Amino acid sequence: MRIADMNWMQVEQHVQRDQRAVLPIGSVEQHGLLSLCVDVILSERVAVEAAEPIGVPVFPVINYGFTPSFVDYAGTVTLRLSTLCALMCDVLDSMVRSGFRQILIVNGHGGNSPAHGAILEWLDRNRGVQVKWHNWWNAPRTMAQVNAIDPLASHASWMENFPWTRLPGVPMPTHAKPMIDIARYQRIDPGAKKALIGDGNFGGHYQRPDAELMQLWDVAVAETRSLIASGWD
Repeated sequence: MRIADMNWMQVEQHVQRDQRAVLPIGSVEQHGLLSLCVDVILSERVAVEAAEPIGVPVFPVINYGFTPSFVDYAGTVTLRLSTLCALMCDVLDSMVRSGFRQILIVNGHGGNSPAHGAILEWLDRNRGVQVKWHNWWNAPRTMAQVNAIDPLASHASWMENFPWTRLPGVPMPTHAKPMIDIARYQRIDPGAKKALIGDGNFGGHYQRPDAELMQLWDVAVAETRSLIASGWD
């Protein structure tokens, strides 16, 4: 359930019996022919669908993340890493103040991963609280399902092309794009990155059948739900 669908009195009552909560985090950045908000849409949706059946509140998604590599693509918004870390710690402070002690962060953007270090420092200041960091798209069961469908998958490729991330009236190429040179990508500046990547897809088919995507989504939701439901002992 979404915190947006609760009032403060309901939250106060809820934490008396269940101290779990979920915090999604995404990014506004280029995703090729898909929405600029792919990481926002997917992190929030997988969190809500995972948490709803077990009655765990999901806080509003943190929309902006750390994505300096894509700043030359129009519409991309990046925070400084220090800003992202401070923002996440401030949000966690408030969640703990409200009574939550077992928090799953559902991250939808690989570039945000350095902020996990700030969370580890934050835990030193908040003894007794537990925080799990979950990169939903490359968690073990989800990535195994990706590989079972088509191992050539990457940023802005078919594995992020769901009915709720594609845009109306934007046709998808039918070919598979060769994988970019990741080693080169990692060492060059944002302008050179854009020249290397081109349309934004790192490599792989742009779209696969929705039936395959739904199989992948079901695994991702179930894997996320298992992290919310258990492992807090």
